[in-house]
Parts: sequence; structure tokens; C-alpha cells
Amino acid sequence: MIKLIQRLKEEKKAVILAHNYQQPEIQDLADFVGDSLELAREASQLKECRLIVFCGVRFMAETAKILSPGKRVVLPVNEAGCPLADMVTPADVLQMKKKYPGAVVVSYVNTSAEVKALSDVCCTSANAVSVVEKVPAKQIIFLPDRNLGWYVQQRLPEKKILLGNGYCFVHERFTVLEVKTVREKMPEAEIVVHPECKPEVQKLADGVYSTSGMLRRARESPARKMVIGTEVGLLHRLKKENPGKEFYCLGTAKICPNMKKTDLKSVLEALSKEEPEIRLSEEVISLARAALERMLLFV
Repeated sequence: MIKLIQRLKEEKKAVILAHNYQQPEIQDLADFVGDSLELAREASQLKECRLIVFCGVRFMAETAKILSPGKRVVLPVNEAGCPLADMVTPADVLQMKKKYPGAVVVSYVNTSAEVKALSDVCCTSANAVSVVEKVPAKQIIFLPDRNLGWYVQQRLPEKKILLGNGYCFVHERFTVLEVKTVREKMPEAEIVVHPECKPEVQKLADGVYSTSGMLRRARESPARKMVIGTEVGLLHRLKKENPGKEFYCLGTAKICPNMKKTDLKSVLEALSKEEPEIRLSEEVISLARAALERMLLFV
């Protein structure tokens, strides 16, 4: 299957993009692996390819389509969605804008294309603080992730962050008890967690980072053992890039079932049939693209 995928990829002038949470064999096969910000940048800069096979979840593939509207974008598994992205609707955005008419809407990239189209600017976990800091407004409607919004508020007390009530069910499962247990059993280890984790977990960690931030910290940290509070898929890349260090999950392995739906068979079928294709209206693409481009300008 891998050989067939590689052959088809060349024949069709395709590029395979994969998120850090994808299965190891998908990460190893991809032309580029990254977090939401890195993948957004990559999608916006692709020149030679005709087809993008996006190994991730729907909002990510939509983002690639928005930033590369002239290219065909396929999501290997049509059912690979994001419950967090589903926690905010266009109606929710319009209601918040009506309630706070002077506020700027900053939407997490983990949102639908239609929500992005109603937003002033987007952000990712890697650049949320930078984006909100540079937005020329004191009052920010931050949607949908309440934990990431809390993280931003702690670092920018001069801003008033109006939080949505969404959350990532995977990161919500990390607990204070898991952090305390690691401290007792592995005191020499460095504990890093994702800003989608609950505030009480963030407070106890040694550092709070996006997945790209965790990869960078792993390279730079003097610690030989690191305990990671994010989706288990990141450990494959951490171990691959840092063979002299040890990496462990914080507590039980936390798995996003939607990220794990993509396999070699579905990638092969997507390449062969060029389906399921991401289709968005020109109006939504135009409006959402403006919000995403502002994000890329801010960082």
C-alpha cells in the first residue's frame, strides 16, 4: 500500500499533510507533519501540487482548502470530525457579537469554515497569545475553547477575554491526580501539558505548550525524561526526533478516535478516487481566508 500511495502521489502531483496526532505509519508516510499552525502555513505556501491529501480532521482540511482554494483537497475519512469544533456554531458567533458589539472575535482554528468566516482573526494553540496581544482591542470574544482562553487570559491580564464554553474531550481527561502521581514516582521528569488541558492541570505542569512547542522543548530541555500531557500520537514523533530521551504519557494514554480513523487504506482510496473532497462556497472561503491570513500576519 505504501508503494502504491507513493506512486499515485507522484502521478497525481499530490502532497500528503498529516497532523502530529495521526497514526505512526501515516506520519512516516506524509510529506509534512505538524501542528495546526505549521500545517496552515504549509497549505498556504504549496505551489507545485494539484492535490492535497489531508490526514487529520475536517476543520484542518477545510483550512487547507481555504488557504489553497485552487487546489483539490481531500479528507481520507469523511467522518473524521472534531467535537471541539462542533461546540461553536455560526449562530453562537452572531449572538456573542450582538451581545458585545465592540469586541473582536478571535476564533481558534479548531472551528468550522463558517465560524471562521464570521471571525475577525483566527489563532492556534501555538500563537493564541501572540494573536490576542496584537489585536487592537481590549475586549476579545475567544471561541470556543475555554481552557485555551484561560491560558491566554493569564498571560494578557490587560485584555478582557470573553470565553466560549467549548473544550477538547481528550485534553479534559488529564487530571491533577495524574500530575501529582508523576511527581511522586518520577521526580526527575519534566511535565509538559497542552493549553487545552484544564487550568488546574496547567498550573501544576512545568510548562504549557502546543504540540510544536512540546517538540521544541524536548530538543532544548536538559531533562532526560519527559511526561507529555497531550494526545498520545505526539509521542511517536518525540521519540523519533529525540532517540536519547525517554517520553511517557501523563497518566493513561489519551486517544482522539477521530485522529486515528485515517489509515493507509483510506489514504490510498482518497488518492485513487480524489474523494471525499472538501467543498466550500466562494463566499465562505473568501471571508474565512481573511481571518486566517490575519492570523498568519500576526505571527
